[in-house]
Order: sequence, then C-alpha cells, then structure tokens
Amino acid sequence: MYLLLPALLFNSSCQTKQKPVLTPAEASEVKKPIVLPDTAIKAAPPATDTLAKAEPAKPAPETAAKTETVAKDPPGWPVKMPKALPGAILPEKRIIAFYGNPLSKRMGILGELEPEQMFAQLDKEVAAWEKADPSTPVQPAFHVIVVTAQGQPGKGDKYRLRMSDHVAEKVIGWAEQKDAIVFLDLQIGRSTLQEEIPRLEPFLKLPNVHLGIDAEFAMKSNGVPGRRVGSYDAADINYATSFLASMVDKYQIPPKLLIVHRFTQRMITNYKNIKLDPRYQIVMHMDGWGNQTLKKDTYRAYIQKEPVQYTGFKIFYKNDKRKPGWRIMAPEDVLKLNPKPLYIQYQ
Repeated sequence: MYLLLPALLFNSSCQTKQKPVLTPAEASEVKKPIVLPDTAIKAAPPATDTLAKAEPAKPAPETAAKTETVAKDPPGWPVKMPKALPGAILPEKRIIAFYGNPLSKRMGILGELEPEQMFAQLDKEVAAWEKADPSTPVQPAFHVIVVTAQGQPGKGDKYRLRMSDHVAEKVIGWAEQKDAIVFLDLQIGRSTLQEEIPRLEPFLKLPNVHLGIDAEFAMKSNGVPGRRVGSYDAADINYATSFLASMVDKYQIPPKLLIVHRFTQRMITNYKNIKLDPRYQIVMHMDGWGNQTLKKDTYRAYIQKEPVQYTGFKIFYKNDKRKPGWRIMAPEDVLKLNPKPLYIQYQ
C-alpha cells in the first residue's frame, strides 16, 4: 500500500505543498498505513474450542478423555529475559493506554475529549479488558506526545516541536486522579534521542512516568517527517534504555518501561542487538491501522517474528473502521494473538 502522508504535515489538497510549522493544536491524527512484506503470514482461523463442561455423572474411562487445543508458541517465544525486579509492571499486569496530546483534538483520544469524558471512556476500555481476561489485572495509562514531528525545519532545522513542560505536568496530574501511569512519547524528526531524552529527567525520575519512541518520525540527518518512514537501530534503543536504567539507579525507583513504535520492516534494524536488563522493560508496539487481517498479519510479520521482550498492539478509533466492512478489534480479538500483547494503546 502507498504511504498516506500525515495531515499533521501537509495540505490535503496538495501533498507536495507544505504548511508552515504547525502548533500542536493544528496537528492532525498520525495515520499509519499497514505495509505488508511479500512473505507476510496469513491469519490462521481461530482454534475450535473442544473443551466440554463437566457432567454430574462420572463418564466411563474410555469416554473420559478430553481433547484440548494447545496453542504452540511461535519461534523465539517466550523470550529469555532477566528476572523482573520488584515493582516491575510486566508481565503481572496489562497496560491499557490512551494516546495523544491534550492541546490537539486531532492527534488521539487523549486530547479529543474533555478530561471527564476521556476518563469515562478509559474506564470503559479497562472494564472490557478485565472482563475479557480476568486473570490479568489492568493498569490504566496516558501516553502523551511531548515532541511532535513537523513538516518544516523550524528552529535548528530539527523538524520537531518540543512541548512546554506544562503538557507533561497536566497529564501527570490526570494520572494521579486515575491511579494511572504516564508515557512521554518522542517524534524526534532530525533531532536525536541524545538531545531529547535527557531534558525529560525531571519527569522520568518519577516512579510512574515512562518513555515512548516513535521510529516513524526518526529521520536521522535527512528526510522530512511524513514523506518517508523513519527508523531506529538497536543502538538507538539501547541508548534510550541505558538512560532509563540510569534513572532507576540514581533515584532508586522501580523498573522503567520503553514503548517502541513499529509497523514496517525497516523501522527497526538489528533487533537481535537490543539489550535486555532487569532495570527496564521493552515493548515492541505494533501501531499500524487497517482491517483486522492486515493488522494481525503486521503484528506477526514485524513483532512476533522479531522477538525482543514484550509486545503491544494499537487500536485506532477512527482509522480501523474507515472503510465499509472494517470494525475495531475487541479485546477478545486481540487476545487471540500469540504472544498476547501486554500493552494496548487506543488513539
């Protein structure tokens, strides 16, 4: 499929004509098309449940056997990883996160609704996941974009716009009301993680604040966000996790989480070189949009087939139902994936 240029960066009437640098309030919802490899795995039909309910009378020995379908773990799963430190969120809980920016109604659910309406919607999603998987407690979360990619160079030719601290502070305040955790997300343009992450230390030192990095908008030294998909190498991810590990050591806080966005093959390179450590937990997060078959195939092709540690899955309230016949995946649909995602993001 061809790349849909985010309206964050371009006029809808002419994709080659750039807008001036936009404020977050003018920013539009990031649109991530599903791009499948030629070797994408086709979705398998759901396994038939052959477990029968127990009868009051004890069956004869020859008829007592039950046929049980056991899902086979994909190659590389479960991942061999360090034992989790006290206070680690995964795998004991599943995170249900709302994504966006409170200054924009067009970048995701986090800013689309008034806070009280948004809180109520989050409560509804949390309840749905608790019902679908009662064995896994749910941790609510807010995932806020604090550096947004831009279509114009801006100050320093970085193609990114930093939010004021007020944005992070507002969302952290919301989290306190909802007993939620917070992710600060970076769309760095032509900047670097080395430039953007250290300035977040006043927030990352807090036990309930974590980090997200979006490879789509990591342009290195060339390219314009939205005109092509960016990438991170394992070395970039290792820098981010090393900084998070230093926060854990310096402030004696529980392990940090890193969410890494991905929906194409080239967005993440040298995944086998990504380092694991008990001071942090990594989620490789599938955030492409489309119909259910495409989303599941993308998860298998880029998340399942290149195992790192934990997995995530994104639900788009609008883009996942933008064509006739498409519908938003319910928790029960997502739980059929293997491995089961432990980070679910709604945009």
